Amino acid sequence: MALRIEDYGLLGDLHTAALVGRDGSIDWLCLPRFDAPACFAALLGDDRAGFWRLAPAAGGLCTRRRYRGDSLVLETEWETPEGSVRVIDAMPPRGEAADVVRVVEGVSGRVPMRMALRLRFDYGHVVPWVRQQDGRLAAVAGPDAAWLETPVPLRGEDMTTYADFEVAAGQRVPFVLTYRPSHERVPRSVDAEKALADTEAYWTSWMRGFRYRGRWEEAVRRSLVVLKALTYAPTGGIVAAVTTSLPERPGGPRNWDYRFCWLRDATFTLQALLGTGFVAEAKAWREWLLRAAAGDPADLQIMYGIDGARRLPEYPVDWLAGYEGSAPVRVGNAASGQFQLDVWGEVLDGLHLARTAGIHAEEPAWDLQRALLDFLEGHWDDPDNGLWEVRGDRRHFVHSKVMAWAGLDRAVQAVERFGLDGPVDRWRATRDTIHAEVCDRGYDPGRGTFTQFYGSRGLDAALLLIPRVGFLPWDDPRVAGTVEAVRRELCSDGFLLRYRPRADGDVDGLPGTEGAFITCTFWLADALYGIGRHREAYELFERLLRLRNDLGLLSEECDPATGRQLGNTPQAFSHVGLVNSARHLSGARPAEHVARGRDHVGSGHS
Repeated sequence: MALRIEDYGLLGDLHTAALVGRDGSIDWLCLPRFDAPACFAALLGDDRAGFWRLAPAAGGLCTRRRYRGDSLVLETEWETPEGSVRVIDAMPPRGEAADVVRVVEGVSGRVPMRMALRLRFDYGHVVPWVRQQDGRLAAVAGPDAAWLETPVPLRGEDMTTYADFEVAAGQRVPFVLTYRPSHERVPRSVDAEKALADTEAYWTSWMRGFRYRGRWEEAVRRSLVVLKALTYAPTGGIVAAVTTSLPERPGGPRNWDYRFCWLRDATFTLQALLGTGFVAEAKAWREWLLRAAAGDPADLQIMYGIDGARRLPEYPVDWLAGYEGSAPVRVGNAASGQFQLDVWGEVLDGLHLARTAGIHAEEPAWDLQRALLDFLEGHWDDPDNGLWEVRGDRRHFVHSKVMAWAGLDRAVQAVERFGLDGPVDRWRATRDTIHAEVCDRGYDPGRGTFTQFYGSRGLDAALLLIPRVGFLPWDDPRVAGTVEAVRRELCSDGFLLRYRPRADGDVDGLPGTEGAFITCTFWLADALYGIGRHREAYELFERLLRLRNDLGLLSEECDPATGRQLGNTPQAFSHVGLVNSARHLSGARPAEHVARGRDHVGSGHS
């Protein structure tokens, strides 16, 4: 049975990532990239779905663990009656193949150890053919092949590979697992010690670009490492999480595949990267965004594959029982075909942020934005599925209309501030029409709050973003009223729900409930700060930091009653929320100023 979500640590090589538990078991790994089928999928079933455990023979959870500095080199330690031992795990920067390096280090005494490796390709469905080849264990099935190299004798039993050995103080025993497509040549051997050194050196060098200084520096540094680890280096795309189908409520059906890139994350992610000095990463994400959005604006999707692929068909993996019995396990995401109006505004807002930061782009990028604006002008008054991808009826969601306003507002600014060409008078008029309609139809004067959608009595955490995008100033009484109402009606033990799923009937088209949404609670901390309630904002932010696990990782949601993490992990949106809130509550300068201070990349059409 899988561990608690917060019991897992992250390894990654900027192509894919692994989750390793406090028991020394890697229970999730997709090779060769984030969205490939998993070869270790015990996280979503049991050991039969594949795992790689390296721990004291007696088993049990570790005594302590930590990352080395700012790296993703993970050290897991056990204190046993026989002595103490450390397992050092890393995924080195991608070379000719994908590698997972594990080194057992004796700290004191002499500790009996056991390694158990069960490779199962295609989400636990395919058992490979295993044999010894040139001093390595080779496992092959169809397009997939993996090699395990270690000086320790190996044995096979019950379709699993084992190694039993002892490690004394000062001894180091390496294990290297390498993946390469089966039709390619056998990969070269990897020096485990050099791979560990290279991994630590890479992350240390990358973090030299860090520019935030404030009271939450440690938390911000770790969240930025996580965001970098969620980046697919070949394209610059950032996945929402490395997992699929970790539930929003254990035993429930709200289980989704998050190994894709969401367009709406663009502005928040750019704010986090630019505001902390990582201009190169911001450029790469912006370029991915431009490529993904290119084409017919009517065909714009809310999410794309890490390489920009559009087709993300959703299907159940019915041979997996799901995390803690949470079925179905899903691969792909049918929400990619939804109409979510806010995405047009978020893309335009993200590209506007890049423009104000001085990140140069080619002139055709403005032509693309003109096309997006043409579509937005013609469809801003259509109902949609909304920010939260509800699978019920389409509605006139207030947040969607606010983001349509933001897209047109950024177009007006592009002409007025940056001298770009366009029908600014028409854009300005449409922007003002949207603003008036939202204030008329999306605001409940009797309760003093904006609502989830026109005519609704329900609320939505996304309403907290109204002042952040400039729709209304922070000192507008309608903003304060909305913040108070959202806090009063959507908080669960101080943490914020996205919305009440059944507040207005079957709004999202799904049974059951979900946990508190972590990034929404960061928005609440920002909103409290924005309306002048600084002490409450700081206290809430500190509570959110305590939700992180011992390695500083956050999933998508939490259970306020138990403090357990829920949903896919580690969640980019949660870590972006942490970084941006830390900057906001620290009184940091706007992101474009920080970016310009580090890298004068010039201005131009974007």
